[in-house]
Amino acid sequence: MAKESKIQPINGKILIKRIEEKEVKKGSIIIPDTAKEKPQQGEVIAASKKPDGKDADVKPGDIVLFGKYAGTDIEIDGVEYVIMDSTDILAIINK
Repeated sequence: MAKESKIQPINGKILIKRIEEKEVKKGSIIIPDTAKEKPQQGEVIAASKKPDGKDADVKPGDIVLFGKYAGTDIEIDGVEYVIMDSTDILAIINK
């Protein structure tokens, strides 16, 4: 579940922690981390109101899908996050 963040996004931005996919091994080929694609799924950590003052479409704890090149990667206390516009979120995954 989402925890309190030291960063509070503004102007319709969303703070997301990527959810790493579990590694599946087939045969003896090992793919280095540098060659793997970043996951396009994550947990919403914090969401700001939209510029028009309405609440964001997502809330902390939601699991969302987003575009491959969406957002900006940031690191806070050794944890990697993505901060993106709320319009970059493609879907909410129902639990």
